[in-house]
Amino acid sequence: MSILQEILAWTQGLPAWQSDAVARLLAKQTLTMDDNEDLFALLKLAHGIPDPKGRQPKPLTADQIPAPVAVATHIELVAMKNMRNVNAIAENQRLPFNATGMTVIYGDNGSGKSGYSRVLKRACRARDRTEAIHPNAHLPAGKAGVPEATFEILVDGVAKDVQWTHGKVAPPELSSLAVFDTRCARAYLDSEDDFSYVPYGLDVFEALAKVCKQLKAMVEAEQMQSAADLTAFSPLQGDTLVGKLISSLSAKTTQAQIDALANLTAEELAQHAELEKSLQENNPKDKAAQLRLQARRVTTIATSATSKGALVDHPVVEKLRSLADSYRTAQAAAALAAKEFKEGEDLLPGTGGEVWRELFEAARKFSVESHPDKAFPDLGTDAPCPLCQQPLAEGATRLLRFEAFIQQEAEKTSQTRRAALYAEYKPFIAQNLTLNLDDVTYGEIEALDPKLAADVKAFEPLLAARQEAIKAAVLSHQWEGVAQALENPAPRLQALADKLNTAAETLEKASDEKARATLQKQFMELNARVKLREVRDAVVTAVGKLSHQAKLAQCLSAVKTNAISLKASDMAEKVVSKELAEALNREFKALGVGALSVSLQSRADRGKALHKLKLELPQSRSPGDILSEGEQRAVAIGSFLAEVGLSGGKGGIVFDDPVSSLDHRRRERVAKRLATEAAYRQVVVFTHDIYFLCLLVEEAKTAGVAISTQSLIRRAEGFGVADPELPFEGKNASKRIGALKAQQQSIAKLHKDGEEQEHRKQTIDAYFRLRMAWERAVEEVLLREVILRFRKGVETQRLAGVVVDDDDYAKVNAGMTKCSNYAHDKALMGGIAVPDPDELLADITALEMWRAQIEKRGVETAKKRKAAPTVSGAPAVAATPG
Repeated sequence: MSILQEILAWTQGLPAWQSDAVARLLAKQTLTMDDNEDLFALLKLAHGIPDPKGRQPKPLTADQIPAPVAVATHIELVAMKNMRNVNAIAENQRLPFNATGMTVIYGDNGSGKSGYSRVLKRACRARDRTEAIHPNAHLPAGKAGVPEATFEILVDGVAKDVQWTHGKVAPPELSSLAVFDTRCARAYLDSEDDFSYVPYGLDVFEALAKVCKQLKAMVEAEQMQSAADLTAFSPLQGDTLVGKLISSLSAKTTQAQIDALANLTAEELAQHAELEKSLQENNPKDKAAQLRLQARRVTTIATSATSKGALVDHPVVEKLRSLADSYRTAQAAAALAAKEFKEGEDLLPGTGGEVWRELFEAARKFSVESHPDKAFPDLGTDAPCPLCQQPLAEGATRLLRFEAFIQQEAEKTSQTRRAALYAEYKPFIAQNLTLNLDDVTYGEIEALDPKLAADVKAFEPLLAARQEAIKAAVLSHQWEGVAQALENPAPRLQALADKLNTAAETLEKASDEKARATLQKQFMELNARVKLREVRDAVVTAVGKLSHQAKLAQCLSAVKTNAISLKASDMAEKVVSKELAEALNREFKALGVGALSVSLQSRADRGKALHKLKLELPQSRSPGDILSEGEQRAVAIGSFLAEVGLSGGKGGIVFDDPVSSLDHRRRERVAKRLATEAAYRQVVVFTHDIYFLCLLVEEAKTAGVAISTQSLIRRAEGFGVADPELPFEGKNASKRIGALKAQQQSIAKLHKDGEEQEHRKQTIDAYFRLRMAWERAVEEVLLREVILRFRKGVETQRLAGVVVDDDDYAKVNAGMTKCSNYAHDKALMGGIAVPDPDELLADITALEMWRAQIEKRGVETAKKRKAAPTVSGAPAVAATPG
């Protein structure tokens, strides 16, 4: 299992916030302040402190690190193609790679090289994936899609395409490719001024321990800022329930416990006030007697209000309304009967009505005196009428009819119900509804409750008004005005009387020492609760801080680094080996930093596992003053190659500008080392350094390793177009001549089209490049590559084919002189005329013919000289380093 795979397994047992921290450390070289703030919030969230921003941990997952690839599985990268939405790189392009040996891709700044390397880092799950992959900035907003690319690979010789899409899990097969960046291994100075090396992945433990240390400082700072000050509640302490609560305030104290004591009912507040007054009273017995008298007077008014209110209350109204409605119904039936009664004769209006009935009943009563010997109404035809005192004659029969009418059921019912109504109505209208509220009692009530006194005083006229309204309703049958009952102050009066009696009882107890002590204790409890009520919010806030402090204390425990140190030590034991030390020393020596020697000392300090690379230097000097940036880069390359070599696999390696900041001599060492490695595994190099490219070509040739070179260029369709040709500076003499011929054709068209300014500019450039072609031809053909500007040594054996005669001198001198006439500042400023396209072509052809002639001559000369016997005793001359 690789270091990163073991780290992944380890993080699955870590808290989510800590696994998130590991994921960030693997993705970034240095965590930002925002990262630390995020992790601080996640740490607190894990211990019950909510995050206002709603951040959630994102633990390390398998797709964030290289996937495990079986050592026996051999994967080769064949090509990258169909890149889309990656910067302004042209679509539908294909960048091929040698499946074996070395591939070098050259690209100037702005050529699209960085786009390819960034995609490779993402797809191969390289450690440094911090550089963003942007879409084409020239496309309208919303038009650019998700970056993607296709990789052609061979898996144990079988061709396969795998797709990479930004934001999705990278193809696991590509994890077999190791991508070099400065984070694969790094060097740093520790507190002992030792220059220490940490293998790839193992530095996560030290970095995580550092994060924990930073989080610890943040927790401690917040602890200081959020400390609860409980001294403000010291007045509440004492032998009461509140005092005990305050003395035991902690993170476990609940708001319900506080509210149970801080929330007082109206009765409890009133009791508190009464107790305070009673305990302060000088003569409690006399005061109690006065209160008892007041209570009786108030009770009298309460009783009166209750009884008087009942006289006009809803039940009375309903009873009168029912009787009135019944009488009204019966009266209507009687009226109907009276109508039918009158229809038989021509009777006076109103006959059979109420007034007529009264008159008839009056006649009945009078007949007892006027006709004592007769039974009314059967008086006889000769008898005088009791009312008009004229002979009844025909009226005697009418009286009998009238009597029959009176005796009918409807009339009897009407009379009965009328009697029932008036039996209730007459006493009701005779009721006296005054409350008998005297001025003394009113004044006492007003002193205690002004609102109640005003309501009681207003109640009496309201009673009279309601009585009148009910009277009117009985007669008019309009009951809407009395539907709503009056609000009787009697319950409030009785409550006031009860309060006065309670206060009197308290005062009576206060006059007794034993009872007074009990009251005093009750008052202290209530008084403490009243005071707690005043500071309730502050107490709740303090408890919240105590709870927060408790959670922060848990956070402090969670950032201890003991477990990290133990895991770092365990991992160090597995990684540290004699083979690694020897591999590192070999690589450092090959790359020119052999002064560093690896010590197998290993220890863990706050999560930091160290392999010591001690320098044989005076202790007074810091290693940081000795190792340059280039040497640090060489250490990183050597560490990367050592660890790749010990991994056991044959997966390819990719280098992105490996020699930036390296001097010429160390670049030569890196080129040689990469050429050697290319004999064992696929090596891909991206570079913008033409010198380094030439060194790689030369070293690969020397090592007998296959190498292909190509360029990334910009064309009309976009950036990053793969071109099998190198830039002019990297071409040999023959290809330079071919490039010049192609340029001459473009110049001829410009000349024909009258583009004089561009024609002049291109012609000057062509002569500048023609001079470079002459120089290359001299190195390559005339001097048979005995000396090359990008090679460190002199190949003296190549002198066998070298001949330089006067004609060679003359032609080279003439060609270089003519080129120099036009490839200088005076020509650029328009001081001289430039040759036409035909003359330019002739000059290019002259070089071409001379190169072919010298090439042929050199081959023939070498054959002759090698066939001739050597000078006696003189050994063959080998190449010597420059």
